[in-house]
Amino acid sequence: MRKIAKTLSAFANTTGGRLLVGVKDNGKIAGIRSDEELHMVASAAQLYCTPEIAFTTHVHKVEGKTVLEVVIAQGVHKPYYALDFDNKRRAYLRIGDQNILASAVHLRVWQMESKERGALVKYSKQEQLLLDYLNKNQSISISQYAKIAAISRPKAIDTLAKFVRFNITAPLYTDEGFVYALV
Repeated sequence: MRKIAKTLSAFANTTGGRLLVGVKDNGKIAGIRSDEELHMVASAAQLYCTPEIAFTTHVHKVEGKTVLEVVIAQGVHKPYYALDFDNKRRAYLRIGDQNILASAVHLRVWQMESKERGALVKYSKQEQLLLDYLNKNQSISISQYAKIAAISRPKAIDTLAKFVRFNITAPLYTDEGFVYALV
């Protein structure tokens, strides 16, 4: 159920998606045998996701086997957390066919978006350093930005989140994790 909760979180935190229960990762139809799979998805959404993630289901007959389609809409109240295997709440994103742990910048952007008031962006030496660096380089990590700007990691996260929120930079997922590039 935790794996299902992780996938529900990832879909709700991005653009939504469809989970096909009874289809293997390689695309082979395995089918489901009972309503147990539907109850597992419902339990994962209710017990392992915060806030609870809404979904709809459709049952399909494919190659004589039953496949459960679970449709998850993009969430309105981000972030959506899933209890991980170590019982910690973590938010995920769906990138391609993977569930990726959301970065601290994503969490901060969602926190900013949930507030009704506007955000003040001070244009200081640290922000100029970020823009100058990104004009000369393709991307920057949180740690790199904190180092070149001589600021704390939380301050780097906050600044990058403001730049993402105002569509100045965008997060890019790499093998090393998230980096940020000019839009």
